Amino acid sequence: MCPFHRRRELSVGATTAVAIWGNKIASGLLIATSRRTGYGAQQTDQPADPARPDNLWTPLPGDHGAYGRFGSRTTNASPQTWANEHLAVMFGLAAG
Repeated sequence: MCPFHRRRELSVGATTAVAIWGNKIASGLLIATSRRTGYGAQQTDQPADPARPDNLWTPLPGDHGAYGRFGSRTTNASPQTWANEHLAVMFGLAAG
């Protein structure tokens, strides 16, 4: 298949690409690493506000977005995603 045809999937971000290739190459190592670091990476030392509303029984009013308290860790750009979206340029650079 030609690499310039429209793709059915697009891996967004370097961590996604690393996880996909890591799973293809050394899935056991990837699982062990996830076990060791995955849970802790989602935690914080800041205690939760005990008075905050929750959505256990009913949805919270308003739009709360998708970021939550870990939004400061997100980025709006990824060199890997740019390269994935511009494969023709990348192949041209590699050929040159």
